[in-house]
Amino acid sequence: MKADLSDLNAFVAVARAGGFREGARVSGSSASFLSEAVRRLEAQLGVRLLNRTTRSVVPTEAGKGLLERLGPALSEVESALDVVNGFRDRPAGALRLNVPVSAARLVLPAIVPPFLAAYPDIRLEVVTDESFVDVIAAGCDAGIRYDERLEQDMIAIPIGPRVQRFAIAASPDYLDRRGRPQHPSELLGHACLLGRFASGAMTAPWEFERDGEIVRVDPTGPLIVRVGGATDLAVDAAISGTGIVCLFEDWLRPHIDSGALEPILEPWWQRFSGPFLYYPGRRLVPAPLRAFIDFVKASAPA
Repeated sequence: MKADLSDLNAFVAVARAGGFREGARVSGSSASFLSEAVRRLEAQLGVRLLNRTTRSVVPTEAGKGLLERLGPALSEVESALDVVNGFRDRPAGALRLNVPVSAARLVLPAIVPPFLAAYPDIRLEVVTDESFVDVIAAGCDAGIRYDERLEQDMIAIPIGPRVQRFAIAASPDYLDRRGRPQHPSELLGHACLLGRFASGAMTAPWEFERDGEIVRVDPTGPLIVRVGGATDLAVDAAISGTGIVCLFEDWLRPHIDSGALEPILEPWWQRFSGPFLYYPGRRLVPAPLRAFIDFVKASAPA
């Protein structure tokens, strides 16, 4: 039994997006086109692939099984077609990246504008996600994370600054009222602004290092925010004098330079390695991704 490739692509777009309208937005097709394509595919296969209600579209068991097998297969088809694209003067097509909010804010702004200027025929979509995801299952070509320990079929290359620091700061008003800590252990007597990942894990304990001495502190405070989406709320609260915030130095640096925040315990700030761009180590790399990889490598500091 043969199924039209465009119908299969339509099914994948709708199933991944969770609806015909969102699937149309992502794929660039119309909702009516996707609906007709899925209806045609179901009729040809003789099985319902999607359960439809007025509020949601969810794959059936048969649909889930088909989606699981189709995702990697269609990715390989797209990669094979992109081989032809590689012979063009300028690579073209879609590139979808899955990155944490910190990378979208601190790493990509220096890379994306010149990359898109160099490759005007590439359409880049950036999806923010704090958890470590299967980029293929998420419908993405590559991801950025701060840990180079990846699965065997993944390739990782450095992207962005190679050394970063966690900074800790509070407003001058707060420090005038509560005192300025001279040692990390003194943070236990302060109001600290904490974060929680989507997995439920907390950003505490905070870790500090100086002259080979490592100190871990498990602070408490009046505010907990979701890492990524609500991080700016913690920064704003710190500026307003609510408490002490611990975050990427580059995130806090503008507020430190402006005087809105005052650095604390700077000799203890811990360094960590910069992020990595990771992607499946398959034989055929899509031309837009290959162009992005080459651009990142060429832009890397010596």
